[in-house]
Amino acid sequence: MGSTTCTVAERRRAAWRTRLRSASRTAAACAAVGVTTLYGPEFLRARHIKFAAFSYLTAVTIISDATAGEALRGCWHAFCATAQVVPLAVLWRWLLGPAAQMPPLAAGAAVAAGAFAVALPECTHLTAKKIAFGQIVLVSCAAVLGDGSTGGYMHPVYLGASTALGALAALFALLLPYPSRASSKVEELCRLYAENASQRMNLYLRALTATDKQTKIELISQSKPLSETGSKLFQSIKISEDGLWWERPWRKPTKLGERLQNMELEMRGIEYSLISSATATPFQGAEQQQISEFTQAISTRIEERIEQLRCYSPFNSKVETELMPNSSSLPDPKLPSRNLGWLSFYLSCIHMFLNEAACCNSEPPTKTETGLKRWIPSHERLMFATKCSLTLSLAVLLGLLFDKENGCWAGLTIAISFVEGRQAIFTVANSRLQGTALGSVYGVICCFLFHYEVLRLLALLPWIIVTTSLRHSRMFGQTGGVSAAIGALVILGRKNYGVPTEFAIARLTEVFIGITAFIVVELFLQPTTAATLARNHAYLTVSALQDCVKGTRMQKNQTSDEFRDMKERERHLNQLVSQLKGLVADAETEPGFWFLPFRASCYKKLVRSLTNAVDMLCFITHNLELLSKLAETESGSKFQEQINNEVHLFEETLSSTCIHLEQGIITKPQVVLEDMEAGKLCSREKPGVPLTEQTEASLAREDEEEDGKNLREMVIQYLNATRFCISSLMKEMEDIKFCLTDIGSLVD
Repeated sequence: MGSTTCTVAERRRAAWRTRLRSASRTAAACAAVGVTTLYGPEFLRARHIKFAAFSYLTAVTIISDATAGEALRGCWHAFCATAQVVPLAVLWRWLLGPAAQMPPLAAGAAVAAGAFAVALPECTHLTAKKIAFGQIVLVSCAAVLGDGSTGGYMHPVYLGASTALGALAALFALLLPYPSRASSKVEELCRLYAENASQRMNLYLRALTATDKQTKIELISQSKPLSETGSKLFQSIKISEDGLWWERPWRKPTKLGERLQNMELEMRGIEYSLISSATATPFQGAEQQQISEFTQAISTRIEERIEQLRCYSPFNSKVETELMPNSSSLPDPKLPSRNLGWLSFYLSCIHMFLNEAACCNSEPPTKTETGLKRWIPSHERLMFATKCSLTLSLAVLLGLLFDKENGCWAGLTIAISFVEGRQAIFTVANSRLQGTALGSVYGVICCFLFHYEVLRLLALLPWIIVTTSLRHSRMFGQTGGVSAAIGALVILGRKNYGVPTEFAIARLTEVFIGITAFIVVELFLQPTTAATLARNHAYLTVSALQDCVKGTRMQKNQTSDEFRDMKERERHLNQLVSQLKGLVADAETEPGFWFLPFRASCYKKLVRSLTNAVDMLCFITHNLELLSKLAETESGSKFQEQINNEVHLFEETLSSTCIHLEQGIITKPQVVLEDMEAGKLCSREKPGVPLTEQTEASLAREDEEEDGKNLREMVIQYLNATRFCISSLMKEMEDIKFCLTDIGSLVD
């Protein structure tokens, strides 16, 4: 237990170190913007940097939990946004004429057209679109105000300079005093993940050799927090890998995301097999000795596999060679002769772990569309562009009608909060309002306490550190944390904007106007709450699960392309389950208002069962593919008939399970499938006789030579593992059916 606690504590310390470094560099970037705008050279701060608030916004948008490579990418996105907006804005202001003032309605129309043009292309990154949205809002609001000068067309140029200041401040903050490299971050996370995987596998091996049920259950319980920590480390590695290419664009980095995803799947399978065997009688006597010898032989191989992660380097070709899949077989001591499905599944997962099998959760090859399809926007793309256009134009129009001086804040609040796809609107609105109010109150209090600009600027630094923690909290999240930081920055980091309290009240009002426009447009285009999204997505995911189950089969002379199609469907299903998990998290934090209470426990159980079902489908496909390859070999061709008979019965069971799930959504089942938890599927011809026992008896008559025996044992192991996966899938689908029935009763 001590080692488990040590690993979890180490991960927490690493997380705090990462957040503290991120907070300090964010504070450094904001301090650089503040010093430049308040105390920089006269020609710079008086003639060019006239939108200091947007400099802060750009810096916070780019530097949020970023590395040097991600900061370079953010600077590129800022440049792309500026190149899209500023030249056309200069031409537009020049055509309007010197000192011309636009009516608010015309400004809203201009914002709508510009936002639609920016949001529609698929090739533009979302960060670049957010920065471009903010620039469009500021240019349009400046045209409404008008300053009476003849150089109004230069305002977009000043806006571009302010954007560049924020981007460069973020970049320098991540480069000085030493670069915050993505490669170093990934290497550190890989080392932590390797320690985590080593601890988990050690517990799994000890649980296999446990002499009593209580010890096995305790060891499995100890692995639970390690599994959660490993999943979080894996997600952090995937996010950090995005900045690797920008650090060394002339070299292709070796990414671990796909391999670690497979490793996570295999360790989840091992844990699942142990949980399924928790109530089984532990091995005793000779069987216990055989299992102990096996674990001793395999532990060294497992540690060698994990050691490769500790030495990982994204740009080291030697390490890349060491990380190539290992095709050697497992040590083969004598294992218990009892026909145990969970043990066969355990061994198959160990084999996959050591040989780095390509599973359904790996990243698919990117497909590039050619011809006219590249230029025809999809329905989702049109919906996103329409939403951005209407929301920004309505927010700017209402904000300018209420207060021309501060009307831009209504649009800026929304410009940086767009996400592609659907989102929980009330959750986002709630967190943004809370964050803005909290940051504004902090700014006003600091203005009351500190009358010197230097002290106000210093008061920002601890607040930036606090808001970095808020970004990782459940209450505020990324949206609320960024809003809290900007709320204080625009009050403490600027000057000549009037009385702080009056400005804070005016800005809060404009933020409320912008969020109201955001909610109105969202409800008009997609009138769905997070709870409704979660419910609809749950049925969509179950439908995809049914398609995967129906498409899982093995035929004679089946090609690798057909197995690849099966994995592609399972990969799509896995993505749907991940999206459902996010929707459930949003719905859980969303205000209830007049809606029915959200049954979070029911949805979480559904997500858990769907995750297990996806894992079982991946293992079934993997085992069927191996059986297909074995049957095609010269030595394995003699087992072709037995394998086909067994797989045919597997397919019948899967088909009946799918029909049972479809009927269970509407009506209560009349019969319960027998022995599902024990992993036994019964033949229709001989009820009560396990299928694999019949196949094993047939296989035993085929070949008594040593090579034939080894191959026969391998075939039996894969068939046993497949049978266990199918029985586990049936159990999970039964749980899914009851969850859907519970969800449907709430709707009724």
